[in-house]
Formats: sequence, C-alpha cells, structure tokens
Amino acid sequence: MRVVILTDAVLRQELLANTNAVPENIIWIDTVLQFQDHLDADAWIDLLFQKDHISVLKKFLPKTIIINSVVDTLGETDPSFIRINAWPTFLRSGIIEAAALLSEKKDTIERIFSLFNKKIQWLPDEPGFVTPRVICMIINEAFICLKQGVSSKNEIDVAMKLGTNYPYGPFEWAHKIGVDKIKSLLKKLSIHHERYTSFIK
Repeated sequence: MRVVILTDAVLRQELLANTNAVPENIIWIDTVLQFQDHLDADAWIDLLFQKDHISVLKKFLPKTIIINSVVDTLGETDPSFIRINAWPTFLRSGIIEAAALLSEKKDTIERIFSLFNKKIQWLPDEPGFVTPRVICMIINEAFICLKQGVSSKNEIDVAMKLGTNYPYGPFEWAHKIGVDKIKSLLKKLSIHHERYTSFIK
C-alpha cells in the first residue's frame, strides 16, 4: 500500500515516535499541490489540513483521504474523508482519535496506522473529539487563573505536571498546539455550550 503524507518535521517525528524504522511505501510531501504528483497512491494523509485543501483532496476520491481536522467535522469538509486528531503532541500517543462516516474505510485506516504502531479509537464525528476538548478546557482554565492572579504561568505549568502527571503544563501545551487552534475549537464548541467560552488572550 502506497501512502502519501503531507506533513511538517514536527508531526512527522511524532508519527514515527513509536516505530523503529520508517515504513516502506510512505511518500512524504510538504505542499498540498504535491499530492497530484502521486496519483497512483492508495491513500493520502493531510496532517497540515486547511479548508482550502478540500478541492485538491476531493480529486482522489473514492480512494482513502485522511485529514487532520480537530475542529471541522466531516459534514463540514467531506463525508467521504476520515478525520483524525493530529494536533501537535497528540500523534506521539499509541492511540489516534478518528471519525469516519463510511464504515467500510475503517479497516484500511487501521491498517495504515498500524504501520506506525498506532491504534485507532473510533469516535463520533463531533468537533474536538475527546482529548483536544478536555485539554482545551484545562488550558482555558489556566488562562482564567492567570488573569485572576492566582499564580504565574510557570507555577501553573509546574503544578499541573506534578499534580496530574501530564506531559506538559497548560501554557506549554498551548504553545505546542498553537493558541489559534485552541481558540478556534473553543469558539466552535461555545456556539452550543457557553461553558466553552474562551478566556485565552
């Protein structure tokens, strides 16, 4: 199976974190237009997905298209795609959160990610999956604590790492994921639930 992956150096390293060697038949690219150079591939993974990539990716349907789309659902991108949570720091895990509306594609997705020693956790096609949703709320609460003068950024990061054994403190995590991504998810979720209102500046 030939798989084309659009990625940057950080996400590539995370994807390969649990492997001893780069799987065969993986083609790495760094611009969306390079997808068109590999028309004979069996699957395409867009770890740098943005909505303006949709028109290019649709050209390869009905083959397998996997997108890193934490905020936008398949109803907002394309029902034939598969969504995964590949925000920075989350690909290091041995489990990848994913959503698919076409159940016949699930076996293929699981085979592809098994090349990287990763398992798929299938979830409903909802904004934020599970882990990003929870982490964004923790980060949001950390910004509230900072604004209220409860503690400093460094002290909050240290307290969360020591108290919860998280790999990063909330401000460290916000920096690694990207504050704009976090704000975008919170904004989307707050449309229906005001508890997600962002206090991140």
